[in-house]
Amino acid sequence: MSRIGKTPIVIPDGVDVQIIDNKVIAKGPLGVEEVQVAKELKVEKVDNTLVLSRINDDKNSRALHGLSRTLVANAVNGVKTAFVKKLEIIGVGYRANMQGKDLNLALGYSHPVIIEAPEGIKIEVEANTKITVSGTNKQKVGDVSALIRSKRAPEPYKGKGIRYEGEFVRRKAGKAGKK
Repeated sequence: MSRIGKTPIVIPDGVDVQIIDNKVIAKGPLGVEEVQVAKELKVEKVDNTLVLSRINDDKNSRALHGLSRTLVANAVNGVKTAFVKKLEIIGVGYRANMQGKDLNLALGYSHPVIIEAPEGIKIEVEANTKITVSGTNKQKVGDVSALIRSKRAPEPYKGKGIRYEGEFVRRKAGKAGKK
């Protein structure tokens, strides 16, 4: 039997999944996520798995199959265990703190940079230089992390700025000077 076009997604314990009009609704301990599956695909719940299969085998269906499968898997896994991105701030005088639900960043500008946490995203500050962004939606977590990083991206000469935890910043040599 060929498994072309069928990909199972195991539903973790504690997560309830419903399928309504090709829309997957995952409910878990951390919240609810909804994913609209492309009309070229069919979603079925078989035992404790979700199976996405293509209706036909044209190019568009094949392209949407992998994307839709990943989006559904991220929604199902996100309501069980949150997605997390960690950022670190490097630079003298650069720091972060929380003001209610808003992130307040001091990044060497003449004004503080304030970022509001969108709905479903939790921002935490550990120490003054460690920021943790978490949530059930993988795309939103990545977008908010990228927004925070873009406020002062790491520069290549001294390495100062906001970077992802474990990110390597390639350093450049400075000016050579006179001989």
